[in-house]
Amino acid sequence: MATRILITGGSGLLALNWALHDRNEFDVILTLHDKEISVKGTQTIKVDSVSFEYLSEKIDNLKPDLVVHTAGLTNVELCEEKPQLAHTVNAEFAGNMALICHERGIQLVHISTDHLFSNNPFMADESLPVSAMNIYGTTKALAEKLVNQNCPEALIIRTNFYCWGSSYRNSFSDVIIKSLRQEKELNLFDDVFYTPIVAEKLIISVHKLIEIRERGVFNVVGDDRISKYDFGLAVAKQFGLDPKLIKRSKIKEKQELVQRPQDMSLSNNKVTLTTGLKIGGTEEHMKILFQQERSGYVNEIKSL
Repeated sequence: MATRILITGGSGLLALNWALHDRNEFDVILTLHDKEISVKGTQTIKVDSVSFEYLSEKIDNLKPDLVVHTAGLTNVELCEEKPQLAHTVNAEFAGNMALICHERGIQLVHISTDHLFSNNPFMADESLPVSAMNIYGTTKALAEKLVNQNCPEALIIRTNFYCWGSSYRNSFSDVIIKSLRQEKELNLFDDVFYTPIVAEKLIISVHKLIEIRERGVFNVVGDDRISKYDFGLAVAKQFGLDPKLIKRSKIKEKQELVQRPQDMSLSNNKVTLTTGLKIGGTEEHMKILFQQERSGYVNEIKSL
């Protein structure tokens, strides 16, 4: 059982929420690159290179039992503009970290994406061959391949999560809540579908997979295939905001955007059958997000 957890991409949304979730039970270390933050109850360390030698030295000094690799360049447009940077951050970093973990017998969780298919499959399962359609998807697909080659015992998690964001980075749900509270109209795609999961459910599910020593690819997503537009309506309903401010738009009309999949929905059958967990859908997960705000959880993360 892991007692010391290293989370890469420490200033990112998932890493922050993971650290807040785990810090009372585990010794949590966050790696930082450009952004300097301080999270109560955790340790932070600067990482300035993704080279194998540099990372090996860091890992040998820190001696984690588990690495959760959340670091990545997720901006689709930026990946297209800077493909070498995308390759370095998304693929090379993951491959090197995987080999280091394998050589030292460290458990590895690699966070992947649902952005891997170009033919818009409906509720894709883990057996479907990857066919990415842009640089972001291609580099994340390569990352999966490298992780599997270099650390066959790793967990590779395909997901699309939402959560409360920090002062410097908003999540998709943050954007919706903020806009509606300011009574601003919001255009959301009704022709883009996915299976979002609230971060807390994602973290709990992954910890269960770690506990039972699973390996390989798992889709850890919510039960519901939903459009971005309908997700916005669900946020409005849970938070008592005006749904009329949310307007329908279509991604196929946004010619200026880098081409991306319109259906990123994934099936969570494998993870539910493997763990026995009930992951739940959008309505249940939205209640968790709402309770996190009411409990004051949101205050700490927004202060970062």
